[in-house]
Amino acid sequence: MKPTDVISSHSYSQRRALVTIALFTLLSLLLLFSACDPRREYEAALVITDIAAGTAPTRLKSVTAQPRRTTVTFPSAGRSVVGDLYLPEQKPLAGILLLPGAAETGKDDPRLQAFANSLARARFAVMVPDLLGFRSLRVGSGDIAETADAFAWLLARSDLAPGGRAGIFSFSYATGPAILAALEPRLAGRVRFMMAVGGYHNLKDVLIFFTTGDYLQGGRWRHMEPNSYGKWVFVLSNVGRLSNPGDRRLFQEAAYRKLADLNAPLQDLAARLTPEGRRFYDFIDNRDRARALSLMDRLPDPIRREIGALNVAERDLTRLKARMILVHGYDDDIIPYSESVALAKALPHGLVRLYLVYGLQHVDLEPRIIDKYRLWRAVSALLRERENE
Repeated sequence: MKPTDVISSHSYSQRRALVTIALFTLLSLLLLFSACDPRREYEAALVITDIAAGTAPTRLKSVTAQPRRTTVTFPSAGRSVVGDLYLPEQKPLAGILLLPGAAETGKDDPRLQAFANSLARARFAVMVPDLLGFRSLRVGSGDIAETADAFAWLLARSDLAPGGRAGIFSFSYATGPAILAALEPRLAGRVRFMMAVGGYHNLKDVLIFFTTGDYLQGGRWRHMEPNSYGKWVFVLSNVGRLSNPGDRRLFQEAAYRKLADLNAPLQDLAARLTPEGRRFYDFIDNRDRARALSLMDRLPDPIRREIGALNVAERDLTRLKARMILVHGYDDDIIPYSESVALAKALPHGLVRLYLVYGLQHVDLEPRIIDKYRLWRAVSALLRERENE
């Protein structure tokens, strides 16, 4: 979570009320000159306001019933995986598989639950699977198959995905497994739409940013201080691929030490690593972009193979038939916005909409007025998918 200023609840409510009035005034003027469906555009404004409000009262909450949440299971790799299903009061118009990204609270994160409720109020059937890799901060290529299994379960329910209208909404890291799942032969052409917030395209470039803060945009390298959360999730995701049990224990201790205190020293742990573990540590500890790729090439083979398995940039994205809505914050310090720019360029022409905004710190939402307009357009595009065949 990014730090926020402490203000009184009274002043915050006044500010939010003024922002909402200004937003609706702007939208009303735009609708007068728009060829879009005014009802859908008005609903999109209600939905984006509800998303920004979280659990606080909104107009959308006042005119819709509280969605019903139930526990469901689906088969994956010979076991049953649990998920939460959010259902609107009225019959769903489309289904959404909602993937939260790497977070220890997983499907139980209160912000994610509020978000799922907002989508359900817009007459989506929302399924949030409890994927072990995401919750344990040990994400990997195994998440691709679980994502595909979860979507196949949703799609098979005609009451949840009428007419086959179903898509995937992903946050952050989960965008990679979502796209790779959609490319699997059994789902080819069956994922109608996708929406990604803070996703990635080239995992190698993301790892360079994790470690050095450098990212490539418009053919030029730029710099932004990275949030170390992403780097240490990468470490936890790959410690199991080290051959030495002692190295695995040392990296686990290092990751949890850093996640608790980013200034915590690690020299005592690094001194006890084997040569294989030291190669992993040298890559993680590096701050020099010029050395990053060569250090990546020296990573243990199982880790390099895993990077390749999750690297969207190494896949033929022209085979992806889903309509894609991409949203990314300019100030995202975990995955830089340049990744969504690159992803949009790699996707089939005419199937992608890209919305870049300020005030979206990875997945935390505090947009300005003009950025609320862009987010409104993104939500409107998502609502349109309830009607598209």
